[in-house]
Amino acid sequence: MNFDLSSEQKLIRDTARDFAQNELLPGVIERDEKKEFPKSQVKKMGEMGFLGMMVNPKYGGGGMDTVSYVLAMEEISKVDASCSVIMSVNNSLVCWGIEKYGSEEQKEKYLHKLATGEIIGAFCLSEPEAGSDATSQRTTAIEKDDYYLLNGTKNWITNGSTASIYLVIAQTDVAKGHKGINAFIVEKNTEGVTVGPRENKLGIRSSDTTSIMFSDVKVKKENRIGEDGFGFKFAMKTLEGGRIGIAAQALGIASGAYELSLNYAKERKAFGKEIFKHQAIAFKLADMATEIDCGRLLCIKAAWQKDNGLDYSQTGSMAKLYCAEKAMRITTEAVQIHGGYGFVKEYHVERLMRDAKITQIYEGTSEIQKIVISRSILK
Repeated sequence: MNFDLSSEQKLIRDTARDFAQNELLPGVIERDEKKEFPKSQVKKMGEMGFLGMMVNPKYGGGGMDTVSYVLAMEEISKVDASCSVIMSVNNSLVCWGIEKYGSEEQKEKYLHKLATGEIIGAFCLSEPEAGSDATSQRTTAIEKDDYYLLNGTKNWITNGSTASIYLVIAQTDVAKGHKGINAFIVEKNTEGVTVGPRENKLGIRSSDTTSIMFSDVKVKKENRIGEDGFGFKFAMKTLEGGRIGIAAQALGIASGAYELSLNYAKERKAFGKEIFKHQAIAFKLADMATEIDCGRLLCIKAAWQKDNGLDYSQTGSMAKLYCAEKAMRITTEAVQIHGGYGFVKEYHVERLMRDAKITQIYEGTSEIQKIVISRSILK
């Protein structure tokens, strides 16, 4: 078994690291405070290929493996988790969903622009009454002659006001339950689409999170993804891959907090010596380093399984569960190591602690991951 990264994977990791330090770090505190969408940074991410990393080059993507994507996600997330969630949704959910399950016409029409960052996409599943219970869709798409009539509200939508296209999950036949759900590609400028105000969030504050309202929106039948009734399976399979991206995001938040803490512990003195020389601090750092390595191995294993066509459902859920829980713990410890300085914005760790919380919630809460894992090991 070879644990070494390929030269290409190392190059991608290092490129993402340099980009994060040089392009994302300047202004990250101000963007967070002002809820300012990182427009120019996202544009550069698109130019560098970070928004369509795994997309086939014939559709304008990088054609990279999932392991490379995980490595890049970690490095971006160390500095700016708002940028990494924009990157994650566009890569794992929107691009992957269309490339894997879309028609050739859909791929030709949308993928190139998405993969190059000319436009970005959003994934619309959650509703005011349907969060973890994705089968309780209230949004409906009633079949007409040559279109579907879409009505309903989606909330907690990342890239809500900045996306040009939405992948919308809607109920077409209530009597069929989850087999009566479909997925549609809906363009933002379609008549009847209304974008709600941006949410004022605890963390990932410069990412764009809104509700989307659909009122008698006409969606052409050619914009349905897959066969009739495929929507629920589409959402679940897409989220399986998305969990790897969010696991890598949580890993990056944790490792970013750890690196800041390690450097701080080498510089800060208390009781006449650097604080890392106190066992209380040294043991905190040892725990952080161990947990981060464990999380990284889970992320890379899930990515490797996906790349090799193996079932990655259980490992992906384990990676997301573990990395999210450890991100919350490690960032809290990072604030503690920094003491009073950790409680102010200029030292970054308080922001990382706020950003960590959402990784336990979106794309399947920690409790949902435990359901997935337990069903897998007990079947």
